[in-house]
Amino acid sequence: MTDPTHKREPKYLLQRAEQFILPRLASRLPAWVTPDHLTSLGLLSCFLIGLCYALSGQYKWLLLLTVPLWLLNWLGDSLDGTLARIRRIQRPFYGYYLDHMVDMLSAAAVCIGIGLSPYVSMGPAITLLLLYYLLSINVFLETLVLKKFQYGYGFIGPTEVRILLSGLAIFIYFRSEPTIHLLDFKIGIGDIAAASAALFMIISLVYRIISNLDYLGKIDPPNVVKH
Repeated sequence: MTDPTHKREPKYLLQRAEQFILPRLASRLPAWVTPDHLTSLGLLSCFLIGLCYALSGQYKWLLLLTVPLWLLNWLGDSLDGTLARIRRIQRPFYGYYLDHMVDMLSAAAVCIGIGLSPYVSMGPAITLLLLYYLLSINVFLETLVLKKFQYGYGFIGPTEVRILLSGLAIFIYFRSEPTIHLLDFKIGIGDIAAASAALFMIISLVYRIISNLDYLGKIDPPNVVKH
């Protein structure tokens, strides 16, 4: 849910599929379901996902439980704004603030849970959280300065991340030893995935910053004092 003056520019892989599916799902929801209910579902599911990750060292089957929880998170996080638009009950400023605050809390719950799991160290998990916050800050600044809301990076958006995390959880669950040996070091597959994700996030952020500054430099050139 964004301000009407901001142009939504989702460019991730599953964008068209979501644009087809979400309005149809939202139109079939019972009248008592509100956007705030869906937002709460998205937040609750992320806290449960984080808890599953944190306890997966003791109960490995909890990794599989994260898969349906990610589905619930997708429904809650994706349908709240869609439902508001279909029913024409948008609250642009309230919704924008609430959505992104919930996103920040959800990301913290998931990343801390991942860091408490035996598959990813806390350092890489917190690094991912900080990078996610930097990516989000850039989106917020773009929304303010460029009047566009593009929340995907490199054709990867929230839905693709959910699918990747679900696939990784299934992969780790069915492996007896989720580590590989590199020279004399034993490296967890989760740490490798976290490092790869961090590298992708850094490259994507730097590219967007350079692109934005190049565009802004053209429409807002420096003032040169002529003598």
